[in-house]
Amino acid sequence: MNQNDKVNRKVVLASRPDGAPTAENFRLETADIPAPGPGELLLRTVYMSLDPYMRGRMSDAPSYADPVPIDGVMTAGTVSRVVSSNNKDYRPGDWVLSYAGWQDYSVSHGEGLEKLAGDSLQHPSWALGVLGMPGFTGYMGLKDIGQPQAGETVVVGAATGAVGSVVGQVAKLKGCRAVGVASGAEKCRYAVDTLGFDACVDRRADDFARQLADACPDGIDIYFESVGGAVFDAVIPLLNTKARIPLCGVIANYNSRDLPDGKDRLPFLQALLLRKRIRMQGFIIFQDYGDRYQEFVDEVGPWASAGKVIMREDIVDELESAPQAFIDMLQGKNFGKLVIRVGEDNA
Repeated sequence: MNQNDKVNRKVVLASRPDGAPTAENFRLETADIPAPGPGELLLRTVYMSLDPYMRGRMSDAPSYADPVPIDGVMTAGTVSRVVSSNNKDYRPGDWVLSYAGWQDYSVSHGEGLEKLAGDSLQHPSWALGVLGMPGFTGYMGLKDIGQPQAGETVVVGAATGAVGSVVGQVAKLKGCRAVGVASGAEKCRYAVDTLGFDACVDRRADDFARQLADACPDGIDIYFESVGGAVFDAVIPLLNTKARIPLCGVIANYNSRDLPDGKDRLPFLQALLLRKRIRMQGFIIFQDYGDRYQEFVDEVGPWASAGKVIMREDIVDELESAPQAFIDMLQGKNFGKLVIRVGEDNA
């Protein structure tokens, strides 16, 4: 079913995953299109972001944000058109960044909405990527926690993803050597030939750890962590004294049911952090840096306009495609920022 002005399609959480999400964890429903009340406006979703953090929202384990309730609409950042408005600050046809979730239509009081302007107005989906939460995450994590200095080596996990691609490009603009880690030869070529990384290593290679060491002859000063697992294992012995590790995610562990098998390596890691005075800091972008969003836009916006920072978009059509696209993303099958085009971009 295509988006229309008769019904509101929505994807709800049917059940909580046990391990990796499956199609059975989602359910597509239809409902009447909601009507805005006094001071409210009706939004129509055009673009919807799919991001790894949503896997955590499907679980009811303790976290930094409330879980999606069973039978609740899946959460997501969205770029929407205003359909009708009883709010003096918005007019029909306006583009807004919203958090309407996996559905066609939603009603808002205007709180938490952001009107699109500048490049985001010309390229609305950019508000979900290079000029949105992923770009903001990469920029602030690198700048504030990584504190890059010219000549340092920056290693980026998931280098061609929405966050990692920005980290690598900004690192280069700051005068650093950028080494990416990606899945497959095609993504590695893209990281070097298009994004401008100095090198990129295929994490699926049998000798991945050796190749990473060869790509970092002077060790690693900053490792931007969003992956975990075997990538982090290969990074650990290469970390230099006073290395910094901004930590925004651990995709490799999102579907884990139990602790990994093998020896407890926590004492080793603690000793390494102490001996080399390594700084490893987790962060939640809007909770920790929400008041610095304009700083990000002011610096990265002109870079994006000039083509100095780019982000490949992996656009999938139709809301019904979202569950499988999300499942595939967690398996690394997407290439770039994953966006669902829910409806037409006309007013």
